[in-house]
Amino acid sequence: MSLNRFIKSIALLIILIITSCGSKNKISSEAQLLRIPYISKVDQSSRNYFVYLPKGYDKKQDKKWPILVFLHGNGERGNGQDELDYVLIHGPLYEAWIQKRDLPFVMVVPQLHMFGRDTLGLGYIDNRITDWIPKRLENGAPERPKDPVISEPMRGALASDTIPSKTNYFNGGWNAIETDVLAMIDKTLLDYDTDINRVYLSGISYGGFGTWYIASKNPKRFAAINPVVAYGHPFLMDSIAQYKIPVWNIAGGRDHVVPVKYFYEGINKLEALGHHNIRFTIHEDMGHDTWRRVYAGDDIYNWLLENHK
Repeated sequence: MSLNRFIKSIALLIILIITSCGSKNKISSEAQLLRIPYISKVDQSSRNYFVYLPKGYDKKQDKKWPILVFLHGNGERGNGQDELDYVLIHGPLYEAWIQKRDLPFVMVVPQLHMFGRDTLGLGYIDNRITDWIPKRLENGAPERPKDPVISEPMRGALASDTIPSKTNYFNGGWNAIETDVLAMIDKTLLDYDTDINRVYLSGISYGGFGTWYIASKNPKRFAAINPVVAYGHPFLMDSIAQYKIPVWNIAGGRDHVVPVKYFYEGINKLEALGHHNIRFTIHEDMGHDTWRRVYAGDDIYNWLLENHK
């Protein structure tokens, strides 16, 4: 080979290497939504969950990203396969992936098993269609659903002297797959550049009850929790108070599914136990879908990031 050809070959090789590296960095700097397969310890079924990697995530960077675990509500249950996309309808993953907001979290988003909820005549499960699942657009983002107009006047609510049985929201709830959720967190910590001291847990409705439950049973794991439209049962509060987990609990003043009157007993129990790093917010004008406003804003994400173990 002549010297000229040798030099040209070396130059071409260098260009290819540079181009390849540049392309890799470009791909890894864009947001990614990954489907992670697993075998559920509950029933040995093959399922998937979502891991979201934010814009700017790059394994080469010397940076540890916080983890935000999101637990959906009752209507987004499914088989963890072709039904997994229902979890895109609400919450921080909707904001980050569908609305393309630059939220600086690695997100872990599982799907709760159906556990027979599709046999109870629940319209929001029986009548749901795939058209409800939002799609990520190539350019821009889809229009947000509009908040429903609630005609009833705002009245406020006094604390209830009695709270519904703890079995109401723990029968076939997130507590049933606690082991699966913890395994997902552990795998995410192992596989991605994430910060074990900044693992946050948030959920809506059934997922909010799951947030209270899983945090209570595993208080050393979480830097902060954010249950939305879900009250905490007093029997769960001892460990949360003991480990001083920061809490931001959010309710809807017009919520008839999970009425605000039931929220006070658990919050008061935390304060009685000496835990005061608590926020309790009531959106008086909102109903059960208060979560739309919560996750569409910035406050909850900024507050989570202020907390670490």
